[in-house]
Amino acid sequence: MTVKKTTVLVLDAAEPAELADFYAAFLGATTRIGDDPDFIEVTGDDGVHLAIRRDHGYAPPSWPRPETSQQAHLRVLVDRARIDEAERELIALGARPLDTRDNGGPRDTRIYSDPAGHSFTLAVHG
Repeated sequence: MTVKKTTVLVLDAAEPAELADFYAAFLGATTRIGDDPDFIEVTGDDGVHLAIRRDHGYAPPSWPRPETSQQAHLRVLVDRARIDEAERELIALGARPLDTRDNGGPRDTRIYSDPAGHSFTLAVHG
């Protein structure tokens, strides 16, 4: 018998409700607070499952890190024809572009930070 497993990426934040609302709005997902009000799940019909946990001593990660190591981060995949639209939506929701070296033309990968400072990638799938 195989035990059913679910993978959840948990992000730390000083204000988990705000960050959960950001990701739920962008990913078309919903938020759920269980018994612990400092732990909020974000779930969607397309397989999205992440959680935000309150960390009272939270400090945003730096990007890029001086030693060029990559922290765990989200990679959000969109259709090529919709990447500019997705970028506008992200910025309107409070994301901040991190990689602006090549803003002169179409790009398949774009890097942002969420409102709590976690880096994530918007990328073309396929």
